[in-house]
Formats: sequence, C-alpha cells, structure tokens
Amino acid sequence: MIRVLLAEDQVMVRQGLKAMIETDGDIEVTGEADNGRQAVALCEKQLFDVAVLDIRMPEMDGIDAAKVLRSRFPHLKILMLTTFDDNQYVMDALKLGVSGYMLKDGDTESLIRSIKSALKGGLSLQDQVAAKVMPALLQKEEKEAIDPTLTPRERAILKCIGEGLNNKEMAERLGLSVGTVKNQTSQILDKLELRDRTQLAIYAIRHHLV
Repeated sequence: MIRVLLAEDQVMVRQGLKAMIETDGDIEVTGEADNGRQAVALCEKQLFDVAVLDIRMPEMDGIDAAKVLRSRFPHLKILMLTTFDDNQYVMDALKLGVSGYMLKDGDTESLIRSIKSALKGGLSLQDQVAAKVMPALLQKEEKEAIDPTLTPRERAILKCIGEGLNNKEMAERLGLSVGTVKNQTSQILDKLELRDRTQLAIYAIRHHLV
C-alpha cells in the first residue's frame, strides 16, 4: 500500500483530492494537513511514501514545507499541487528536487500516475506546466559545457532521466539491468555533484541532451 500525506488548507478540496487518490486500491491517504507546518509534524510521527503539497497554504507554504521535508526525510517523494501555473513556482519546486508539479484541474488518472511515477524515480509535469517551464530552463542554460568525464552510457542515462523515464523504462531502452541503471545513476550524481534525479533531469535539459 502506498501511503500518502495530503496537505491542502481548503477542506472540501482536500476531501475531493483524497477521494480521487483513493480510487486506486494501491494508494491510501494516511495523513492530512491544513498547512505545511502540520505536514512536517505528521512526517515526524508517521511514515509516508509520498507527500502531495499545495503550494499556497497558511503558516508554512508548500515550497517551505518541501525544503524541510527534503532535508529531514530524503526518502519521501514530494508532489506539488496548485491552481497556479506560474513559472517561478515551478522553478522553485524543481530546484528543491520534487518529483512532480500538478495543477488542481488535472484528472484523477494523471494524479494517480504521478504518485506512482514518483515512487519509481520519475518526474511528472502536466503538459501546460512543462510547456512553460522547459523554455525557462533552456534560457537559463549553464555556460559551461557538459561534463567531459561523462561516458556515452552515462549521457544516454541522463537523456532518459531528462525525458522522465523510470529505472525499468531506461533499462528496457538501453538494454541494461535495472540494477545497472541504478548504479550508473548514483555514479552520475556523484560525478556531477548533484542531489537527486530531478536535478539530473534539469541538467539534461539545460545541456540539450533532451
């Protein structure tokens, strides 16, 4: 069973999201919070697999909550949820290493797919969000060239990560075992001195591997 923490300050919206999420028999909302501070407090008492955080909440918003959760609970996958498709919100969330950014007007299937993708190491962005943030990422391309120590295989794995593939999908495309993909990904993280797969995806996009 996938354990989900749902943080949303509007009770009716939170109830609706919970009902959507739990249409999948493999997922259960085992914790609910009105704000980011409550979300952090719940994570200190319970074990969750995925946290779905609204961006705008009182006391502590989703971005600040994500910062705390990323530092204290590195195993926890985080999905940001909002009605606002503002570029800066998306960029701030991605820099933190969240696993996805969803708009509240998305459908049930997309939300469930994003939760399951997060657990497999995937990165989920709704189409309209991706359409806005990808040009912004490319405009902020780093001046230095791609790390010359990356091998062809590592570049291929980076490309797959930038496309949002999970470990199993990468293994099938590249003809590797899932274990090899995981090991190679860890080596790339060490080599580039990056923290997680989201940062690898941004690196791949900025350096035109995608």
